[in-house]
Amino acid sequence: MRAILRSATLLLGLAASASALAHAPFCECTALDAETIRCVGGFTDGSAAPGVTLDVIGADNQVLIPGKLGADSSLTFKRPSGDFYILFDVGPGYRVEVEPSEIKGI
Repeated sequence: MRAILRSATLLLGLAASASALAHAPFCECTALDAETIRCVGGFTDGSAAPGVTLDVIGADNQVLIPGKLGADSSLTFKRPSGDFYILFDVGPGYRVEVEPSEIKGI
């Protein structure tokens, strides 16, 4: 009986892990030109993320550009001067940071 209970617990744990991985957030950013960046966010299961917070953060950890993804799960903004990174924040445990070196076209 214990072996069956352990097996069931293991299977439930694996199912929960697979479910969590299926909904992992992602954020991809592209420089449209020297001054403009467009970021698209979503989830690895194909779900969109309209309304989710996407902020541009400065080197001092202050929000430079507060934002939320639009209906198309994207946000376009003017590239800030100085050091920055992009924070796609879906909630606790679901954050993606994009460094300038990871932005396509920069």
